[in-house]
Amino acid sequence: MGGEVVTELARKLRANLTPPEQAMWRILYSLRRVGFHFRRQVQIGAYYVDFACLQPSIAIEVDGATHGDDLAQSNDAMRDDYLSGRGFRVLRFWNNDVMVNPDGVWQVIVEALEQAASPTLDPSPHGGGRRRNGNNPLVARSRQERKPRAPKVVSPSPMRGGVR
Repeated sequence: MGGEVVTELARKLRANLTPPEQAMWRILYSLRRVGFHFRRQVQIGAYYVDFACLQPSIAIEVDGATHGDDLAQSNDAMRDDYLSGRGFRVLRFWNNDVMVNPDGVWQVIVEALEQAASPTLDPSPHGGGRRRNGNNPLVARSRQERKPRAPKVVSPSPMRGGVR
């Protein structure tokens, strides 16, 4: 596809978000104030993902009923493998989870962001290693600022196995 066609398609997709995608955007947009810049309808190679944060590399898909059959799940698995091969962690949520349990969805996303920022070993020239500070105060501050309602969790879908 030419550059103009790709840009026009992305604009069209962003302009026509479904209600669950709009709800997800509100969840993700709140994370901007703590340093995570999510984008809508991002092209990654041959695919468009509903939402992506390029740093850390997290792709988020909001799936409706059309993703419930075997063929769609097979296609989703191939797509997830493609994205994983390019360094993205893929999180999938059912439309219903986004609409009914936004706090639980938010919690899963924040946990994924925290894992992406977890401490890693910084190898020294002498073969040892020390821990780099992987604690992300931005995520911790975001969690404190957000006042949760009742504790909720995103229940794994019997059709899909929940968030991947």
